[in-house]
Parts: sequence; structure tokens; C-alpha cells
Amino acid sequence: MKQVNVVATIKLDSKAVRQITDVSQSIKLIDAADPAQREQEGDPAARRQMDAILADAEVIYGFRLPGNVITRSPKLKWIQVMAAGVDKYLTDEILQSRVTVTNVSGIHATTIGEFVLGLMLIFIKRSNLCFELKQQKRWQPFNTGILRGKTVGIVGLGNIGREVARLSKSFGMNVLATRRSAREGQRCRDVDSLYSPEHMEDLLARSDFVVLTLPLTAHTYHIIGEAQLRSMSPTSYLINIARGNIVDEEALIRALEEKWIAGAGLDVFAEEPLPSESPLWELPNVIFSPHVAGGMENYIERTNVVFCENLERYLNKRKLFNVVNKKHGY
Repeated sequence: MKQVNVVATIKLDSKAVRQITDVSQSIKLIDAADPAQREQEGDPAARRQMDAILADAEVIYGFRLPGNVITRSPKLKWIQVMAAGVDKYLTDEILQSRVTVTNVSGIHATTIGEFVLGLMLIFIKRSNLCFELKQQKRWQPFNTGILRGKTVGIVGLGNIGREVARLSKSFGMNVLATRRSAREGQRCRDVDSLYSPEHMEDLLARSDFVVLTLPLTAHTYHIIGEAQLRSMSPTSYLINIARGNIVDEEALIRALEEKWIAGAGLDVFAEEPLPSESPLWELPNVIFSPHVAGGMENYIERTNVVFCENLERYLNKRKLFNVVNKKHGY
């Protein structure tokens, strides 16, 4: 039986290790978490250690990829990343290689869907004002709104977008969405109106909440700029849980300062960590979090299930789940 060298660049617990090695006796799992981390920190000895590991690697599994991974891994056939977004992994050498890349698309839908609904509820119920009043020890009753009857526009109807649509419908909201492959008159579950990307500005104009759930690619870079933000209503909110560079951040700051829109809920930014000089820290109509919307307490356990299912398929020469289309970038 041919040995398959699987290199893990993240530290796995004993349960995760057993799950992987139990897929087949042919698997040799190599723990490269420590040298991968030390190499990233500039340790030359760790780089030499990684060179030796990568020389025989057939499969790589983890969050991070070593630099020049294709050149250093002549036997590499498949990379399984532990993320849904793959923009940071698709370097020129990977794009030009024949190595298959798969992601864990789908596992984040529940947690990010809940996160989005949480942000909408914070805005509509003015929960941030509650925190301010408590800190100031002020008793000041105020009016709140309701989500029922409001319109949410979802830009990018993938796994996460569909879950946002489902949850929004359960609150009695009207749901609009864009999808790259949308055709005129096409229907989609939990969506009242489906748009092609060319008609996105119609969606923006009609939405009380605009939720960005699309991958970052060459086509989606700064897809939300000044023109799109000005298309939105002054009472509407932008929620971005996708990637920071989908939005022109300078234009967004102007939109928030000059009240083109009512506010923004941001989990991602053009530069992370967010620089201390960014005006976003001080803007009162911004709620943000440090790129945690997709987090969950059993994250590695869930990604391991995806990887083991794919590993079994790989060994049996069957089509893998979640193969990334390098041309499209997701």
C-alpha cells in the first residue's frame, strides 16, 4: 500500500490525529505546526526542517501555508485549507500549479448567519445606546424598531448568504440577494427577489440592511465604493462579514462621517489588525469585531470532519468536496 504523507501545519489534539490516521493505514501524518510557526518568525533552522518535511509532502492541511510551497513540495497534489475564503492562499505559484486546493466552505454558515442577525438586532434595537446609558448611569427611555417588514439585501448568495436569508425570513423580513449566476425571473428559497451583480445598485437602494457575504476576488475588490454607498438610503446599514477589501474603506469612512448611510457593522477590514489611527475606532455609528464572526468553539473538530471525508475520497480517487475554482477565486 502506497504511503501518503500528510503534513499538518496546525497543532492537532489526539482525537483529531486519530480521526485522520484512522481513515487509512497508508496515511503518515506529520506534525509541522511548530516548525511552520518558527519558520514564519524567521528561524533559519526551522526553514531547513520544513524543507525536509515538504520534500515528501503529498497533502498539506492547515490554516497557514509555507512560503514557496509549490517549489519546495515537488510531490504535492492537494492542499486542504481550514478556511472558507481562499484569497490569501491563491498566490501566483499556486494559481499556476496543478495542485488541487479545497476549503471548508459551508461550516461557517450557522455562526456567521447568527452574527449577522445579531448585528441587525443591535442596530434596530439600539443596543449600543443601552451600553452607553449604563456606563453613564443615565435612565433615559427611547424608542426602538422591529426587523419584521424591513428589507435585507444580501450581496453574494452562497452558503452564508442563504443562511442569512433563511434567518431573515424567520424574522418576517423581505429578502433581496445577488448571485453571480442569477438569471432573469429565477427563484430561490427564502429570497423574494434575485439580482445579477449588474443590478446590485437596485438592491442597495431598496435595502434597510446590506449584508456582504461574497468572496474577495479580482472582480469583487472594492465592489462597494462611493457610488454604491451613495445608492443606499441614509437610514440603511452596511454589514460586512466577508473581506475588508470588498469595500473601499476610505469611501465607507466618508459615508459614515457624512451620514450617507446610518451605520456599519464590520467584522473585517482592509488592514488587520485595524490600525490605531483609523477613524473607524471613533465613529459612533460603527459596531465592529476583530474578524471573529466565523469562530466557533469546536472549529478544528468541524474542519477535521470535512478533511477526513475529503481524505477518504482522495485515497479512493473520487471527486473532492469544496474544490476551489482557481479562475474564479473561490
